[in-house]
Amino acid sequence: MIAVFAPGQGAQSPGMLAPWLDLPGVAEELAGFSDATGLDLQRLGTTADADEIKDTAVTQPLLVALGVIAAGRLGLDGGERVVAGHSVGELTAAAVAGALTPVDAVAFAARRGAEMAAACAVTPTGMSAVLGGEADEVVAGIEAAGLTAANRNGAGQIVAAGELDRLERLAAEPPGGARAVRALAVAGAFHTHHMEPAAKALGEYVDTLDVADPRPILLSNADGAAVTTGADLVARLVRQVTLPVRWDLCLRSCADLGVTAVIELAPGGVLTGIAKRELPGVELLAIKSPDDLEKGRALVASRPQHGQGEHTPEFRIVVTPTKGVFTRAGVDEGGQVARGAQLGTIRTNQDEHVIVAPQAGVLAEWLRHDGDIVAAGLPVARLADGSEY
Repeated sequence: MIAVFAPGQGAQSPGMLAPWLDLPGVAEELAGFSDATGLDLQRLGTTADADEIKDTAVTQPLLVALGVIAAGRLGLDGGERVVAGHSVGELTAAAVAGALTPVDAVAFAARRGAEMAAACAVTPTGMSAVLGGEADEVVAGIEAAGLTAANRNGAGQIVAAGELDRLERLAAEPPGGARAVRALAVAGAFHTHHMEPAAKALGEYVDTLDVADPRPILLSNADGAAVTTGADLVARLVRQVTLPVRWDLCLRSCADLGVTAVIELAPGGVLTGIAKRELPGVELLAIKSPDDLEKGRALVASRPQHGQGEHTPEFRIVVTPTKGVFTRAGVDEGGQVARGAQLGTIRTNQDEHVIVAPQAGVLAEWLRHDGDIVAAGLPVARLADGSEY
């Protein structure tokens, strides 16, 4: 099975659209995107400098436009694939999965970028990469500093986000085991509560869209779960701007689904770099220019098509209801659980809260240990459809 990944903000570079304009139909497709967004995407993707295209309101539609242009020339139609996008790349993934039209995906990205840019102007915030360290310790240190672990991309790839003064203090005293904390050149604290104004605006915007159920499998940034309906997808796309990106869980789902090859859409490179560490033995191809399309089409053709009657496994993440100390219930990995069964507890200074299974299935993996201090909404276990075990 092939996974198709779509990169997010930070993957852009000046002139990245220029070589694509030599392909038949690209200029016309790009003109349609420009009409839908009110932006001159051809100019922005060919002659604009790095400072202009790092503007959130510009970067996001530009990345989605290039992603869907590349996807449309890879011969991905037919058979089931796994698709996933990092942050704004999830809109590219929605187009690849047929849930949104390419024009609607790019227009959504333009609105998303504009609303997030406006939210960034409310409070001085930012993001910093925390390099090295054990993941749980790093996340605990970030939360203790009053910040959010906004991106969890895999081993050694965690990004803290929040108010600038708190990020400065985190850099002065990195979490246990971390080598360094480096500020990122972004407009603000994406994927945190600081983006609530953007989420509110996008919640109204999505009512204007026609959304189909995604086909093939589309993995959500929120928890790595397979999204099966258009209604669930748009709700997740709205919430996504305030929730951490759990790319690590998307990669785990790819491993569980038996992915053997990954194609990263243009401008590729970042996500295949992470996958090289997290998905050992999987064939990787980053689409960086039109010259890579022939290799991409050959890779697609080399993998068998999957019939529509095959079962699509579903993964659900069990999250904590509040901040506190986590304790597991007596369920082993691989054990069957009923819907509503107790999986653990969270103890606070005042109360004990029960964590229950949201569906029947199999406890595929514990994500936390007894005694771990966890934040509200943090994943503690993964449930799988029992028919896969």
